[in-house]
Amino acid sequence: MLNTRTLGTSLDRMLTLNRALDQAFNGVGSRLWVPALDVAERGDAYVIHVELPGVSPEQVDVRFEQNVLTIRGTKPASFDVASEGEVRVFAAERVHGGFERAVRLPEFVDAERIEATFTNGLLTVTVPKAQAAQPRKINIRGAEQADTQQQIAG
Repeated sequence: MLNTRTLGTSLDRMLTLNRALDQAFNGVGSRLWVPALDVAERGDAYVIHVELPGVSPEQVDVRFEQNVLTIRGTKPASFDVASEGEVRVFAAERVHGGFERAVRLPEFVDAERIEATFTNGLLTVTVPKAQAAQPRKINIRGAEQADTQQQIAG
């Protein structure tokens, strides 16, 4: 005997199981979100890019203290039961809740000139290097130049 189910019945059972698991682990998946970030070093600055889709700039806090750049904030839930009333959710895979990322930077940075921009869900923080930490070209004098300098001085 072949036992078959309709796709609708199987899907409904799967979604019911998903809801039951979400309720059982309420808060475990929804509060843990670690946004992706990139850190790059240029000659004059460190540049940090953080992906924050679904987050507005007002929900993000950027701080720099003791050479640690900390980015924290909150990503809102897709559905607000308080304002929308009862909602039947068929799938809820997008993570929401608080997040925090911290990046330790070298000591030679110019904390007064740190800038942050937010465009299309991408936060870019530019941390300029202090003048002492920036690379510079050292001119090499040849033996002829050194002799000329000594003759002028002597």
